Amino acid sequence: MLLLLALFTWPAFAVEPREMLTDPALEARAREIGRTLRCVVCQNQAIDDSSAEVAHDMRRAVRERLVAGDSDAAVYEFMVARYGDYVLLKPPFKAGTLLLWLGGPLVLLIAGAALLVAARRRRAVPIPATEPLSAEEQRRLDALLGR
Repeated sequence: MLLLLALFTWPAFAVEPREMLTDPALEARAREIGRTLRCVVCQNQAIDDSSAEVAHDMRRAVRERLVAGDSDAAVYEFMVARYGDYVLLKPPFKAGTLLLWLGGPLVLLIAGAALLVAARRRRAVPIPATEPLSAEEQRRLDALLGR
């Protein structure tokens, strides 16, 4: 039970105390930005939740930019310039991310169409009529069923 509890609290240990800024307002901004940036090593995990070394570097870069006086938008631009649109957990809708945004619904539509075609083809194939049981087969079935 303790191990399970430790696994659920693991993301809380991702941002280390030595990374935190002394200014609470800047730290709050860094946390907000960190929740919207993806760790480029982890699978769909924010940099604030990741304990990967590259996530530490990314958090440090965010905090350095904020201390230098950059706005949130400038920090996002810096991270996108460095890592690409992939670094954003909610990437912008544009030509380069079109497949990312429309890929899931497109696959769903194709799968639905394939299921519809398969169902219509199956309905079009007639089911052959079965012959009635012979007297011998009926007697054996009755014996098996205990009639």
